[in-house]
Amino acid sequence: MKGETVIVERRTKTGVDDLNDPIYETTSTEVQNVLVCPGSTFDVIGSIRPDGAEVTYTLHFPKTFFGGLRGCRISVRGEWFSVIGDPKPYTLENCPTEWCMPVEVGVVNG
Repeated sequence: MKGETVIVERRTKTGVDDLNDPIYETTSTEVQNVLVCPGSTFDVIGSIRPDGAEVTYTLHFPKTFFGGLRGCRISVRGEWFSVIGDPKPYTLENCPTEWCMPVEVGVVNG
């Protein structure tokens, strides 16, 4: 198996402005050797978004990746997706391959 390179974008609160609104800094990090597993694609049900479609992937991050992904965005094959939830790695001893953390991402288009 061969992984792909993805970009992880993380927002960090760096302070507040004069109106006490938060100020964020965005940092991007390339992560290599991520397995990309296409997930389901389905129409968004409801009258608010009649032409909406949700796209999801499950990304399998390598054991060499450290750090949390809660609230991050990830660019996969040139398209940005939001991380769903707070992904946690498997116990390393239980992963005989190079990948130990499944990360669900999704986006709604339309």
